[in-house]
Formats: sequence, C-alpha cells, structure tokens
Amino acid sequence: MGDPRPEKIAVVAEVQEKFSNAEAVILTEYRGLDVTDMAVLRAAMKQAGGEYKVYKNTLVRVAAKELNLEIEELLVGPTAIAFTGTRPDGSSGDPVSIAKALTNFAKDHEDLIIKGGVLEGALLSTEEITALSKIAPREELLARLAGGIAAPLREFASLLNAIPQNFAYALSALIEAGGAGTGTDETTEAVSDDEATEAVSDDEATEAVSDEEAPSQDAEEDTSESVGSSESGTDDDSDEESVEDNKIDGDANENEES
Repeated sequence: MGDPRPEKIAVVAEVQEKFSNAEAVILTEYRGLDVTDMAVLRAAMKQAGGEYKVYKNTLVRVAAKELNLEIEELLVGPTAIAFTGTRPDGSSGDPVSIAKALTNFAKDHEDLIIKGGVLEGALLSTEEITALSKIAPREELLARLAGGIAAPLREFASLLNAIPQNFAYALSALIEAGGAGTGTDETTEAVSDDEATEAVSDDEATEAVSDEEAPSQDAEEDTSESVGSSESGTDDDSDEESVEDNKIDGDANENEES
C-alpha cells in the first residue's frame, strides 16, 4: 500500500484537531437527507454553537485510533459529525445546545439517526444524548445560578441594612429604659435626701428643745438658791433682832435696878 495522499493526511489532522478541541462530539447517520435538509441542519447547528461536518469513515477511523477513541462501531454507514464550536455572536457552544439541536431536527426528519458521541473523552449512547438534550441550556442554567446566588445576597444585603435600624431601635429602647431607671434612682435619692434632711431637722429640734430646757433648769436652780438665801437671810435678821431685843431688855432692867 502506497503512502496516503496529502489531502487525506490533512483531513485526518483536521478530524483529530476537532476531536481534541471540541467539548462534545456527536456522530449521526444522514442517509435520506437531501441538500436542503442538510443546509437547514447546518444552520441550526451553527445557531446552537456547533459545526456539522461530513467525513469518510476510513479517515475518521484513523484519526480516532490515534486519539485512542473507541468509536469503531459508530463508523457504519454515511456519517456526519457534530462538534461543539462557536456561535455567530462569538460565544462558545455547549454539549446541551448541539444535542438539543440534533434531537429537535430528528423529530421532524426521521432520516437523521443519532448513533452516539463523546463527551470530554467519555463515550455517550443515543439515550444519553437524548437525556442531555433535555437539560436546560448553559445560559439558562447560568441565569438560574445567578438568580439563586443573587437571592441570598439580596436577603443578606437586606439583613445588613436592617441591622443598623434594629440596633438603633434597640439602642433607643435601651436609652429610654436607662433614662427611666435614672429617673427612678434620682427620685429615690431625692426622697432619701428629704428623709435625711427631716432627720437632721428633728435632731436639731431635739437639741434646741434640750438647750431651752437646760436654761430653764438653771433658772429654777438659781431661783431655788435665791429663795434659800433669802430664807437664810431672814432667819439671820430674826436672830439679830432677838439679840438686840434681849440686850435692850437687859439695859432696861439694869436701869430700873439702878
């Protein structure tokens, strides 16, 4: 067998590159589809972010063998391969999108047969590709994920906003409660001060009464002493008068005897 032609070598290299770079590869049999159907399918694949190419099974077999991909049983009949690629807007396609595009087309075109595929090096059956097509597209999943993340963040932001408000309310209530307690304490202190003042006033009044009673007692004692002195003086005067009377009587008697 002679050396392969450069064209074939180029095709094998292209298939190897696409298998290596694509996230997902789906092999189909397109027997029975006309040119118009193929054009419609390629357009649908392009919108989904994929590429739909027809290669000879012999060349695909060589490329897969060099990549250690066991897809030999899938390379039967006319084969067209869908690869994940790039959408017209430049965004990357995904396995779900191309699987959905193929299964949707197959519903209207029974001649298109999905044989199997490869997802990140792992083989996919027809049933697995069908199940893959029922998953929501990446954009929708990302939107859901973003929404799921955003909801707790919004709740967390609301909670953060509520904390200062609740703290302010709590602080205000605490201040009011503390103010009420202070007022009660002040009232209690005022009552205590009043009671202390009254006690001092009572003590002072008692002392004043004691002071008033003391001079009275002194006055009474002085009066008693004065009365006693007066009585003593009266007795002394009486004795002196008696002595004088006796003396006078004696003198009178002496005069009479003379």
